[in-house]
Amino acid sequence: MNNILNEIGIENYIFLSVILFSIGVFGVLYRRNAIIVFMSIEIMLNAVNLLFVAFSTYHQDAQGQVFVFFSMAVAAAEVAVGLAILVSIFRNLGSIDINNLKNLKG
Repeated sequence: MNNILNEIGIENYIFLSVILFSIGVFGVLYRRNAIIVFMSIEIMLNAVNLLFVAFSTYHQDAQGQVFVFFSMAVAAAEVAVGLAILVSIFRNLGSIDINNLKNLKG
């Protein structure tokens, strides 16, 4: 793996992560659909995970890769809970538009 990192360069991984994170931030800030917002958050999380793996490989230390493993496990649980909440909201309101969720305030 270190040969691949030497050929491609750590700068390209950083550049790709910045692009992915920026796309995620754009999706969170400018989209109103809750599923798109969840997908954008996952893109941001994957950008950070990519950096963890790249720097872990660069420094020849497995701690970053272990952290990514646990981070992805927590993200999978978060997605399952988030989608269950969205299904419940859709059944009650008939829409998952974020602007309509303001009606849920008590």
